[in-house]
Amino acid sequence: MSGAYLPLLLLFGISVVNAIGMVVTSHILNPLRPTPQKLMPYESGMIPLGDTRARFSVKFYMVAISFIVFDLETIFLIPWAVQMRELGWSAFVAVSLFVIVLAVGLLYEWKKGGLEWD
Repeated sequence: MSGAYLPLLLLFGISVVNAIGMVVTSHILNPLRPTPQKLMPYESGMIPLGDTRARFSVKFYMVAISFIVFDLETIFLIPWAVQMRELGWSAFVAVSLFVIVLAVGLLYEWKKGGLEWD
């Protein structure tokens, strides 16, 4: 039984050695040279000025929600596409309605201007 786990343990060991080796190599080849720009906190590519509790635009959240929705769409569509022939027409109709609902939501967001960065 322990012989069955040997390839898995070997792969895990190689992965750990590789990760440690990359960290050590990056510190050796690229020593730390701090500059004021490198030490400045990074926040969305903008210079951090003003209050940290500043409000974000609603459009920022709209784009984030859109990304999550279409990411979830991919998660649901890939397994369905793999098993499409075995699932039959009822699953095809269900997935078609799912895609239509998402397309209507995208059109609504587009018409409301949620995809524009003004």
